[in-house]
Amino acid sequence: MAASAKTLGSEKNSSTGDWTIVLPRRGKKSRASHKPVIPERQKEVQLWAPVDLETGPQRESKLMQKMQNCIQKLANSEFCHSLLNQMQNPDTLNRFLKVLGSETKMQMVIYGIGSIESFEPPRLQLSLAILMKRKFDWIGEIEVFDPIISLTESKVLASLGCSVLSVNEEGRRQALKPTLFFMPHCEAELYDNLLEANWGVDQLNRIIVFGNSFGEYEQHVSLCKSSDMARARKHILAVRSFAEEFKVTTFSDDSFRAFNGSSWHFFSPGIGAQLNMINDI
Repeated sequence: MAASAKTLGSEKNSSTGDWTIVLPRRGKKSRASHKPVIPERQKEVQLWAPVDLETGPQRESKLMQKMQNCIQKLANSEFCHSLLNQMQNPDTLNRFLKVLGSETKMQMVIYGIGSIESFEPPRLQLSLAILMKRKFDWIGEIEVFDPIISLTESKVLASLGCSVLSVNEEGRRQALKPTLFFMPHCEAELYDNLLEANWGVDQLNRIIVFGNSFGEYEQHVSLCKSSDMARARKHILAVRSFAEEFKVTTFSDDSFRAFNGSSWHFFSPGIGAQLNMINDI
C-alpha cells in the first residue's frame, strides 16, 4: 500500500506473554466471536489513536467525495470486472466457500491501507474492498488499520461502513473465524507476522490473503541467496509448500500502481502437517 504504511511492524518485542484483546467497535457491541488474539511473543499492546486530530465537516466532505468518485471509477474499470469475475470463477469460489465452511460471513481485515486522503492508490485499494463487500453477501465486517490514519480518514472510513482498529496488531491477528486479510503492497514483515500468528493447521485453513505474491518473494530470496532475508521471510517461504496462489493479471491504467504484483493466497495444510510446519521453521 502507500509507502507510509511501512511503519507497520517496525517495533518488535522479544518478551513473551499471552494477551487477548477485545477491540472496541464504533456504534456496535463487541462480540466474543470477533475477539482478535495477539500471540504470546507480543507482550505489550500498542494502543493507537490518530496523530492528526485536525478535522472538520468541509475536510471530511471533500474526502468522502473523493472516495465516492474513486469507487465509481473503479467499479467501471476492466480491472474490477476481471477481478470480481475471478472471484466468481467456480474453481476460485469453491476455495472461498471452503474457508467459509459453516459460517455465513467472512470478516475482512485491511492492514497498511496508507493515507486515503493524500494518495490515489490507497483510495483504489479501499474502493476494491468496499466493492467486494457490496458484490458478495458472504463478506462481513471490514476492519482497517494503518498507524498514519488521520481523524478525518477515520471518520470517513466509519461512514463507508468500516471500523478502524484501536490497537496496532502489527499483523498478528489470530483468526478465530474465517478471515480475509486484504494487504496489497504491505511489507514482507507484516505477511510473516500474520502467518506466524496463524501457524497451525486449523488457523491456516481459516485465512485467505490478498496481497503481494509469495512466489515472487521466494524467487527473490533464491536469487539474492541472503540468509538474513530468508529468516525474515521464513513463514512466507515455509507456507509455500501447501499454499495455492492465483495472480491478478488484468489491470487498467489507474489500477496498476495500486495492485500490480498482487495475488490471492489459499492455504491447505494436511492433517499431519503440523510437525512438518514447525520443523520447517
